[in-house]
Amino acid sequence: MSLSEPMRARIAAMIRDSDVVLFMKGTRTMPQCGFSATVVGILDELLPEYQTVDVLSDPQLRDGIKEFSSWPTIPQLYVRGEFVGGCDIVKELHATGELVKTLGVVQEAAKVPSLRVSQAAAAAFAAARESDADFVHIEIDPSYSYGLYFGPRQAGDVEVQAGGLVFLLDRTSARRADGLSIDFVEGPSGGGFKLESPNEPPKVKQLSPAALKEMLDRGEAVELFDVRTVQERAIAAIDRARHLDAEGQRYLEGLDKDTRLVFHCHHGGRSQAAAEHYLAKGFKDVYNLQGGIDAWSHSVDPTVPRY
Repeated sequence: MSLSEPMRARIAAMIRDSDVVLFMKGTRTMPQCGFSATVVGILDELLPEYQTVDVLSDPQLRDGIKEFSSWPTIPQLYVRGEFVGGCDIVKELHATGELVKTLGVVQEAAKVPSLRVSQAAAAAFAAARESDADFVHIEIDPSYSYGLYFGPRQAGDVEVQAGGLVFLLDRTSARRADGLSIDFVEGPSGGGFKLESPNEPPKVKQLSPAALKEMLDRGEAVELFDVRTVQERAIAAIDRARHLDAEGQRYLEGLDKDTRLVFHCHHGGRSQAAAEHYLAKGFKDVYNLQGGIDAWSHSVDPTVPRY
């Protein structure tokens, strides 16, 4: 596909009009894919304002931006007219501290978190370490999923000494790690590490189609939101599901934070990202419909078309 001159000019104007522009799936307040949500989370930590462009609302733009940048995936970040990269590159630049330089923001020195490491965990790490150049790296993403791996030092790592070992964290993970406890728990398959943080927020709960139907049949108080596109809703919809468009977002954000929220999409991926987004905004009782409307049609209401 060749990029038309009108589309090239349109994209160039978008990039020129704002210092920081993120072409993404969804919006800043409502990302519609996990990769877009990840980049939004990083930018939200660093910038009060930046421009987002929803490529899902314009298929020609979605194809056009890929041709414009010669980059095959979304999201795509531009800073002062220059293409920075996609999700993986933004994550890497953020971890090394280069992203703040690119954005031109001043970042405070990283605070060294406190870690509690049990003797069993320290012994397991020491036994698994293969060389003096290997250190335990800890990664904590916005939903507080944990990653552990051995590797060499990297630029921008925050160093923590605990349990007689050196642990390395990227700056974002270090902010989430204060008070983190690490234990090693024996099990039938050899055991594994257990990580717990006092900073960990409530998790998005998974809800089966049958359980949602029971909630609705009992008349329980629940707000059901559909995060799919207008085109998808025209094909199939669940009764009582409110579209999470701009009007739906205004309605949702006016609800009490104790309101039970259920999100759904086609198969469950986009709605999981939406649920995590609103959980981070302070809503406490948040669910994702497992399998999305496709599972609802398959196991609850076969009159809802599948696509």
